[in-house]
Amino acid sequence: MNPTLPCRLQLASLRFAAVLLLPWLVVPFVGCNGPAAAPSGRPRVVTTVTMVTDLVRHVAGDTVEVEELMGPGVDPHVYVPKDSDRRKRDRADLVLYSGLHLEGTLAHALESSPKARAVTDTIPRERLLGSEGAYDPHVWFDVGLWKHTLDVVERELSALAPQNAELYRGNADAYRHELDGLHAEVKGLLAKVPKEQRVLVTSHDAFRYFGRAYDVEVRGLQGISTADEAGLSEVRQIVDLVKKRKIKALFPETSVSADGIKKVIQESRGHGHEVRLAPRELFSDSMGPPGSPGGDYPGMIRANAKLIAESLQ
Repeated sequence: MNPTLPCRLQLASLRFAAVLLLPWLVVPFVGCNGPAAAPSGRPRVVTTVTMVTDLVRHVAGDTVEVEELMGPGVDPHVYVPKDSDRRKRDRADLVLYSGLHLEGTLAHALESSPKARAVTDTIPRERLLGSEGAYDPHVWFDVGLWKHTLDVVERELSALAPQNAELYRGNADAYRHELDGLHAEVKGLLAKVPKEQRVLVTSHDAFRYFGRAYDVEVRGLQGISTADEAGLSEVRQIVDLVKKRKIKALFPETSVSADGIKKVIQESRGHGHEVRLAPRELFSDSMGPPGSPGGDYPGMIRANAKLIAESLQ
C-alpha cells in the first residue's frame, strides 16, 4: 500500500477495488454447460489488450472469433472491468493476455483462471527489466523480445483447434520473419539520430525496452504504471534534464494524459529553454484504431520509431 496515504483512505481504496473485481473473482470461468459456441461455429478467443489481439489475428486468421476487452486508446494499468467483459470471459474457449501485471486490476483473476494464458510466459526472465514480481510489462517495445510471445499463441491455438495446427505454425513463422525485418528497420531509423540527441522523454516509463533495444536514453515522467502520479520533484528533475541536454521535443502518449508533459514544457520555457511537444502522440499501452497507421503492431512500432527519429534530429 502507499505509505503516503492515510490508513483509512488506503483501506477504502482496497474495498472499492474488491467490489469492482468481485464478479471476476467469484464467478466461475465458464457456465455450467461450458462456453456457448460463437454464431460462426468458430472457437472464441478473448484478448485483453490490442497488442495481444494483433498476435491472435496474425496467427489464427479467420479460424477463431476474437473478442477484445480493451480497445485502442485504453490504459490497461487502470482499466476497470465491465459486466460485458465477464460475459465475454465466461463464454470464451481461451483467454490470452499480456501478463507481467500489465492488466492491473485484472491480473489476479487472469493468473488464477484455468483458461487464461499470458503470452509473455515464454520470454526468458533474464531478458526482462525489473525483478521477480515487479517486471516491467512493456516488452512489446523490443520487437525481438515480443517475438517470443508467438510461441504461446501458436501453442494455445493449436491445442484449441488441432486441425489448424499446421496453418498456425506457418502463420507464426511468417510473422516471426516479418518482425525480424521490423526490428532491423527500427534500429536503422534510430541510428540516424546522433547519439547525444537520442533522449526520449515520455509521459510514463513505458519505453525502457525500446531504449535498451535501440540504444535510446529513456526518461518517463510517471512510473512504469500510469497509476503512479508524477509529483513536483519528478517534474523538476525532467525540467533539469531537458535544459541540461538541450532536448528538442517531448512525447505525449495515446493512452496517458499529456498534462504532465505540458507542465514540463511550460516550466522549461519559464527557465529560458524552448522545447516543443512532438507533433503526434506515441502509441504506448495500446495500438491505434484499425486502419490507422498504428492499427496493427508493426504499424504501431514503425509509427513510433519514425516520430521519435524525426522529432529528435
